Amino acid sequence: MGFFDFGTIFFLIAAVVIFFQLRNVLGRRTGNERPPFDPYSASRAREADAAQKPENVVSLPRKRAPGEPAAETYAEIDAFAKPDTDLNKGLRTIKDNDASFDPKTFVDGAKMAYEMIVMAYADGDRKTLKNLLSREVYDGFVAAIGEREAKSEKIQSSFVGIDKADIVAAEMKGSEAHITLRVVSELISATRDKAGAVIDGDPETVAEVKDVWTFARDTRSRDPNWKLVATEEED
Repeated sequence: MGFFDFGTIFFLIAAVVIFFQLRNVLGRRTGNERPPFDPYSASRAREADAAQKPENVVSLPRKRAPGEPAAETYAEIDAFAKPDTDLNKGLRTIKDNDASFDPKTFVDGAKMAYEMIVMAYADGDRKTLKNLLSREVYDGFVAAIGEREAKSEKIQSSFVGIDKADIVAAEMKGSEAHITLRVVSELISATRDKAGAVIDGDPETVAEVKDVWTFARDTRSRDPNWKLVATEEED
């Protein structure tokens, strides 16, 4: 038998001890061990679970029947005008012909146009007026401006603000949408003659002005802008 030094004997003993410890830990079955992983059975289990869980299925929106409006189509209009009124029906008709139409957005834009038109008329700004008025209304405004200029009269005007702006009528005339707006505004305005004397209005007083204006737009046009087609001063 060969010669073993102390170190060799030590490592042999350590190996035997480690072997028996591993066998005690790994070699025994308790009945609670997990079975070997089977990728095929795992895949089948996932498919079975999916079939038993219909709540995980994403339902697509129901397709609307031809001509059936979406429930939210008239939401803005119904919030703006009481349902079943002539105004509501008129606004709905405009919405049917122009899907982008929103009454609140229209009123906001009309208020801006109102101020621009009032000030452009006072200043004799024909270029601005031409972009905002129909041909007939433009001709009337320009005629009044020309008459004023012929007499060397000038309008001194300051726009204070709009107190109220309400849609009072809406309808389709062929392909044109027509909306009538009642506007209550505050304005400081005075007309001066050639010598500078005040011949109309008051340069120191804020006056309340009530107007009924009608705007129109061809719904077939790509031009989104509305134009003033009729004016009326409320008593």
